[in-house]
Amino acid sequence: MGTSDLSAVSKNLDRALAGRVTPAETQAADKDQRLSTIFEMAKILATQQDLETMLSKLLSCLIDTLEAAEAGALLLHDPSDERLTVRAARGYDLTSVRQIHLAPGEATCGKTFQTGQAELYPTPEAISAETANLSSANRELFRAATIGLRPPQSAVCIPMFTGQTKVGVLTLVNRRQPGSFVPADLPFLRAVADLIALSIENARLSEELQATQALEEANRLKSELISTLAHEMRTPLTSIKGYSTALLMEETSFDPATQQEFLRIIDEECDTLQDLIYDLLESSIIDAGLLRLEPQPVMLPRLVKSLTDDIANHAQKHRFLVDFPSHFPIVDADPQRITQVLRNLLDNAVKYSPQGGLVVVRGEVREDEVVISVADQGVGIAPEHLNRLFEKFFRVESGLGRHVVGSGLGLPIAQTIVESHGGRIWAESQVGQGTTLYFTLPLKGLSQELAGQAEGEAE
Repeated sequence: MGTSDLSAVSKNLDRALAGRVTPAETQAADKDQRLSTIFEMAKILATQQDLETMLSKLLSCLIDTLEAAEAGALLLHDPSDERLTVRAARGYDLTSVRQIHLAPGEATCGKTFQTGQAELYPTPEAISAETANLSSANRELFRAATIGLRPPQSAVCIPMFTGQTKVGVLTLVNRRQPGSFVPADLPFLRAVADLIALSIENARLSEELQATQALEEANRLKSELISTLAHEMRTPLTSIKGYSTALLMEETSFDPATQQEFLRIIDEECDTLQDLIYDLLESSIIDAGLLRLEPQPVMLPRLVKSLTDDIANHAQKHRFLVDFPSHFPIVDADPQRITQVLRNLLDNAVKYSPQGGLVVVRGEVREDEVVISVADQGVGIAPEHLNRLFEKFFRVESGLGRHVVGSGLGLPIAQTIVESHGGRIWAESQVGQGTTLYFTLPLKGLSQELAGQAEGEAE
């Protein structure tokens, strides 16, 4: 309401006190108040927010601007159990009132929902008579919701419709005097109820749209996954088929060294296929929320050394340097999952530096975390691609003139594992100068507590 509106209302009040307000002026003031209420509610509807917040704001706006209303509630019909549940309330204890579930025909709101007709309750006696059929459970909850409050003196209940479907009930209460709500209020309150019902329908349609969009996105990702896997599997399958067919040719014989080379290639390509399928299964487990961690004390330098020694056996062109400070702290983590993260980072370092070079794994101790980094001397990553590294199925253009096999799921899986430990993961890179991937693990848990106790005893 603007300054001029407030000024007009003030003048009307002054005239009322002086006994000089005409019926026409009173009617005009009521009309202004109601238009102001509709305007304020429309502003709430214009803002994007969740249904619960919107209903609460709409109800508060109505009670604040409607003089007769001191308390109220919005009850919506739940088709799953055919009950009315409180979704917004003002002037009640919310914890108790939200537990009330009314059957159609039960108490004032239940009757309004059942009949689809607005109901006025001008006196406490009228309200008491209509609430006599409250179930014992709902009666106790209503009593708890109104402890310390005056009993209602008058009330009104308005059904809410979307089309021909009843969706709920708006109820308003006055605790000061009987007869606060009159039949002349009903057209306005019906309009308000229609506006609220429309907002509910729009919110539900928005939720359905979001669900549809989420389903479409899931289908798109599924199609992208199938396309990616089909593309990535083609290369190893072609190699396996080609070399195995060659070995089975009766008209051609190969010397033992060539046979061993063919078998080695087949074995490597089988490993590649196994890794693709494993990444897919891991991603599915994560998407289903089934990732489980089994933390235990882990000596990261020893774990990293064992892993780099294993990878070095298959990466003859690369040299590996493990650089950890002495007395590196024991970390509480899932060793299998952290190995999975490190293997992924090391495999990427090898894949994207095919000419060989140095791969450095470093450990750094900070105040409340440790930082592990894996640095290579490969082709590097363009700045515009760095922030997409952890997107599912995103593949960096290698710039190597050849295709690097992979699912595009390794780094997203690593990110989930690290974040599930309470850590962070990120990348730094310069094109042509290599890439460094970092991740952190927090220094907390039983191992740190025991270490702290040991230091205290030593002092």
